[in-house]
Amino acid sequence: MFISLLKLLFMYKKTVFVGLSGGVDSAVSAALLKKTGYEVVGVFIKTWHPDFLECNEEEERRDAMRVAAHLDIPFLTFPFEDVYKKEVADYMIKEYKIGRTPNPDVMCNKEVKFGAFLKKAISMGADYVATGHYAQNQNLKDFSTFVPIGKEKGTYDALNLSNFYLQKGKDPSKDQSYFLWTLRQGQLKKILFPVGHLKKTEVRKLAKEFNLPVAEKKDSQGICFLGAVDLKEFLKHYIKEKKGKVILVPSESEGGTKANVIGYHSGTVFHTLGERHGFTITKKSPNDGPYYIVDKDVKKNILIVSHNPNKNYSTILTNYRIENTNWISKTPEPDKYYTTQIRYHGEFLPCRIKITSKTKAKVIFKKPVLVASGQSCVIYDKDICLGGGVVK
Repeated sequence: MFISLLKLLFMYKKTVFVGLSGGVDSAVSAALLKKTGYEVVGVFIKTWHPDFLECNEEEERRDAMRVAAHLDIPFLTFPFEDVYKKEVADYMIKEYKIGRTPNPDVMCNKEVKFGAFLKKAISMGADYVATGHYAQNQNLKDFSTFVPIGKEKGTYDALNLSNFYLQKGKDPSKDQSYFLWTLRQGQLKKILFPVGHLKKTEVRKLAKEFNLPVAEKKDSQGICFLGAVDLKEFLKHYIKEKKGKVILVPSESEGGTKANVIGYHSGTVFHTLGERHGFTITKKSPNDGPYYIVDKDVKKNILIVSHNPNKNYSTILTNYRIENTNWISKTPEPDKYYTTQIRYHGEFLPCRIKITSKTKAKVIFKKPVLVASGQSCVIYDKDICLGGGVVK
């Protein structure tokens, strides 16, 4: 009966189901949409969390309800614990078990927010879904400032570009397009990012102007189902610890040829390339700098470290293969330079892309870089997110 009433209510206005997380970004998103004239419904998405962790989900849900009540909009709760457990948590644990470094936030967006949530919202009569992501979803038919190289202002290659493309958020310190590289055209035409064109300071200011009950609330940090718990501590509930050796690369060892055991760790699967914490160095002199993981042998349970994370070892390469690729609006051209991020808020590195199949590609960097398998490699053409893939 309630769903039927919602559908009747939505017949005359465009309807948006907004994912209300209990935070300020999604709250401002809902307020802006209502002010613009949309029919807005607030939705709290319930996610899975392990029994051994304290969970503040009910507190977050109460904050979301308070926002909905303040804005005088309907409020729903979608129970997606099973989807989250299978597609995000289980995926992450499985990847770490085989020595890879997955990104659970990418999977959360793909399978939960713009998978299960989007599908259910549309089935209930929504025209769009919206979230508080700092990214911009642009429609090329209506956007006149996109200027591809070699083109006049206001034009685009209709044969090579689709109607929608994903653009970085206006605030570079908050841009979340990295986590959204799996989005496709069919999804983008149903998605709104109301705060993507704003800076965080502007969002905070709007929250106060709208008198939202979460205006002063601090931003959440880390993986959503972990809270303040360290990732390695979480993984140790599912993966058995196994003490192993930490070895200095031969070129930096005494004599320069023999591998030198300089410490120990609790399991290679708990570590990723480029990391410099979480293992113990027992042979460190007062003048030593930090040690970076440059390789790991999962079968032998050995970590290999170096003082320099950008050279001196075979895993530091100029090209990497990526799989499960998704190109949002444009397939990269082989002779053109783009930029890529290999971790959230990481450096934008110049690269070229060679497409090798429908779901695979090769990323060719100008300089050698250290990239862990399992990480998302996201490709940009200036401020446009073209898509990406998972490092093999």
